[in-house]
Amino acid sequence: MEAPSSTQPGNQAIQFPTLEILNPTEPHTFINPAKRINDGPDVKAFLKSKAYRDIGTFVLQLNRAMCPRKVTDQDGNEVIKTFQIGSESETQPAEPARKLQQMLSKINSFIDEAPPDPGPRRFGNVSFRKWYKLLDERVQSLLDEYMPEPVLKYGSTSKHTEATAADELKAYLLGSFGSQQRLDYGTGHELSFLAFLGCLWKLGAFQDGNPNGDTERNLVLGVFEPYLRVVRRLILTYNLEPAGSHGVWGLDDHSFLPYVFGSAQLTRAIKEDEPMPLEGSLFRVPKPALVAKSDHVEEERKRNMYFSAIGFINDVKTGPFWEHSPILFDISGVRDGWGKINKGMIKMFNAEVLSKFPVVQHFTFGSLFSWDQDPGAAEPQNSIHLANQPRASQGTMPAPGGAAGTAAPWAQATSMPPSGPGVPYSTAPWISGQSSMRPPPPTRPTGTQMPPIRSWAKGNNR
Repeated sequence: MEAPSSTQPGNQAIQFPTLEILNPTEPHTFINPAKRINDGPDVKAFLKSKAYRDIGTFVLQLNRAMCPRKVTDQDGNEVIKTFQIGSESETQPAEPARKLQQMLSKINSFIDEAPPDPGPRRFGNVSFRKWYKLLDERVQSLLDEYMPEPVLKYGSTSKHTEATAADELKAYLLGSFGSQQRLDYGTGHELSFLAFLGCLWKLGAFQDGNPNGDTERNLVLGVFEPYLRVVRRLILTYNLEPAGSHGVWGLDDHSFLPYVFGSAQLTRAIKEDEPMPLEGSLFRVPKPALVAKSDHVEEERKRNMYFSAIGFINDVKTGPFWEHSPILFDISGVRDGWGKINKGMIKMFNAEVLSKFPVVQHFTFGSLFSWDQDPGAAEPQNSIHLANQPRASQGTMPAPGGAAGTAAPWAQATSMPPSGPGVPYSTAPWISGQSSMRPPPPTRPTGTQMPPIRSWAKGNNR
């Protein structure tokens, strides 16, 4: 996505899009969220839906809030303000985010009530189903205890309907922690938690927060990062399988958004009225290449979400980093800074999460994240990337050109370049002109020295 300039004709400052907040004085009909993406071609309809538009708007809103800021101190000097794990956004958030922290802490405590079954297991531990049952049985009481009453009873004065705001919130919250049937967790579940936060935003749960991005930073650092900690404990405790994993050719087996928000934390600083930078890094932040060095990762994971996510990969995988995570290794060779990486992560999130049937097939649609067509959506453009969607009913691949790419305003220039035969990607997917497959580094015995960052990354990352 190409960020807009900070001014429009007439020198008027641009208004950066934010997720809408519903007007409580207007009637609203809630809908029990339901699955709508049942076959590969249904992804095309999703890419023109209001839900897709709102997800993209919310991600970009949170992403921009994490970018460092140029601010003026009391003496009139310009200083740089950064936003890190463990900062006030996490330790002293506004009341709505603090309540969500407490709710996540309670959900985390359920693990102690459902210890894993003993004995070695190749796949997920069945005790995860016991944990999930506890969550299912208690989800309503969790909402009653930690959610503002006006949010849960939103629209209760209007005509009676079968569904309520709580019904929509429950569906996304329950979908945020993995599948009790498949004993797995992946980016589709992470997307469900994002939708849960988006529902709360739309219902006005965060209107009492501070302006200038502080509310969004409360959500990312104060809520989303603690959510990831709960999920990571679930994965380790119950040995949850990756959901819809691409193996080594995927960015990450379980999560995606920490790479978006974490790279935003390290981009060059902007003023409050400036758009998101497309290249450059904050002065003296870790170089991208350091993600392949475990000692640096261990130190930086305490402060940065990108490094925290890579640290978790190191917790669950062994062997050279370039061998088990070649996509992240390729990205570490980008020379134009964290702004370039962040831009690429937005593109890749659109392509690898929102545009992939295996990921979005389980997403449910209600009134807050609606399946209805976005009246402002352009007709999606044909795309080789999206043409390769599986048909659930036939088990076959649709013909090229049968599905389409995305043309949503928030995702301009986010379609992936055509990939070569074999694996979907072998270089950072936003590197222009890299359309053919590039082989991974030669396999070396575990424990040997990691090969240097590839020289071909230099100059090819535009």
